[in-house]
Amino acid sequence: MVGKENFKTEDLNLCFEKLMMFGAGSAGAIALGGGKVKMEGRAITDWKDIPMELLLQILGLVDDQTVIMASGVCRGWRDAVCLGLTCLSLSWCTKNMNNLVLSLAPKFTRLQTLILRQDKPQLEDNAVESIANFCHDLQVLDLSKSFKLSDRSLYALAHGCPNLTKLNISGCTAFSDSALEYLASFCQKMKVLNLCGCVRTASDRALQAIGRYCSQLQCLNLGWCEDVSDVGVMSLAYGCPDLRTVDLCGCLQITDDSVIALANKCPHLRSLGLYYCQNITDRAMYSLAQSLVRNKPAAVWESRKPKNDEEGLKTLNISQCTALTPSAVQAVCDSFPALHTCSGRHSLIMSGCLNLTSVHCACAVQAHRTASAFPHSAH
Repeated sequence: MVGKENFKTEDLNLCFEKLMMFGAGSAGAIALGGGKVKMEGRAITDWKDIPMELLLQILGLVDDQTVIMASGVCRGWRDAVCLGLTCLSLSWCTKNMNNLVLSLAPKFTRLQTLILRQDKPQLEDNAVESIANFCHDLQVLDLSKSFKLSDRSLYALAHGCPNLTKLNISGCTAFSDSALEYLASFCQKMKVLNLCGCVRTASDRALQAIGRYCSQLQCLNLGWCEDVSDVGVMSLAYGCPDLRTVDLCGCLQITDDSVIALANKCPHLRSLGLYYCQNITDRAMYSLAQSLVRNKPAAVWESRKPKNDEEGLKTLNISQCTALTPSAVQAVCDSFPALHTCSGRHSLIMSGCLNLTSVHCACAVQAHRTASAFPHSAH
């Protein structure tokens, strides 16, 4: 039904009934009676009678596919949707997403969030260029798994969507590092960036540009970007001090220097992924363990341990980091009470590190002591 230029009468009636069902169940000013919907003494018996204010309230409750259908009902509905819609997901569209974006972008110019995640690649550069041409208020954009996109898309976004704060281009393998560098120079409000699997895109050169231009960055996913080295990560640590979540899983070239830079320069770091980073040694772990002391002013630091779980690392993945020893990892675990090894709360992830089985969080040790204090009675 979506994508057709003209709606059949039965389609409009179905849309109306669906909207009324949502509206009647949510708005206090609406009452159903005798097949009609009343609002402040006014009977609504047909989709053309719905006031714009009520329509906007109802559209906020239905799925995105229904919203798009509603925008094609009549000029009044189209105007209402275009003025009121700020968030849209088209991930449900498994066919002809590119054409759908081309038709919607000129209408939905107030969009701030647009999710275009795909299981099979559909989007092409002309759709992203249309988004950049019309949706200048866009802040959140998900283009993950858009294998067909080229550098044209990033150049267009750089010029048309400078207010981007969150961008997901994971799995977009055709983008070059120069295009990402260009984007970073224009989109300097970026806070969340997902580059997982973007091997050509996430080079040290691109990361240096991000560190230079995107000082507000908080979350970065560089999973399986094999060309990333200490040069790029250290540039990020020095240029983006507000980093909170960094995923370096599968970045085979990085060493302790990357972790030490993050520990020293990013005091708000809460999650760090180092899966399969086999060059990481105890030196990096001890640097993390000491980072709380180092990043806290002496006047306000009362003890080595944070007072609550809100401070310091909450998640650390060191799976397959086989060079690490129990004493170094235990030092990290002891420094950050939010890191857990106990059942059901695993936030210190050590899969594949058989030599680290003796590392335990405080609550796991306490549970063991409690169990030992009350041994099972002999039968």
